[in-house]
Amino acid sequence: MNKEFPRKIHIIGSVGSGKTTLAKELSEKLDMYYELDNVVWIRQKSGDSRRTDQQKVDYLKNITFTNEWIIEGVHNEDWVAQSFSNADLIIFLNTNYYIRVYRIIKRFLLQKLGLEKSNYKPSFSIFIKMFKWNRHFEEIGKPNFYQRYGLYRYKLLVVQVKGRFFKKSISNK
Repeated sequence: MNKEFPRKIHIIGSVGSGKTTLAKELSEKLDMYYELDNVVWIRQKSGDSRRTDQQKVDYLKNITFTNEWIIEGVHNEDWVAQSFSNADLIIFLNTNYYIRVYRIIKRFLLQKLGLEKSNYKPSFSIFIKMFKWNRHFEEIGKPNFYQRYGLYRYKLLVVQVKGRFFKKSISNK
């Protein structure tokens, strides 16, 4: 890995792990920040539509072949393999499960109150799905990531977010 600031960074973690927050902070250095959810979905005022598998691959390929980028998302399926391969640094946010639950609840409430922006309509249905996605990542996504992309451990930074951050978050209301 290059000793200077990495120019191609892929951040992965579950719902509520802090991916977007970290990506936005890092994007102050690199002004090339992409959410994988926006690669999956075509965002339109009339409603979102899902890209085809080939469209996702092509869209992501166009991003990963540029000189610098920050990509964040939960996805670790085959269609994102190119971004892990091309990354100078892979950051895995291994945030405590219950911190993520807290953040999912907090995010939903802030979005419903209009205090936090979202790329989707914050419905009760999506709120429930976030808990399912969180559990799925814990049980399937995380082991799958290590199995598929463990070969990149030389450029992998695992960030452990423990309970003390949860207490700090509550006291900073």
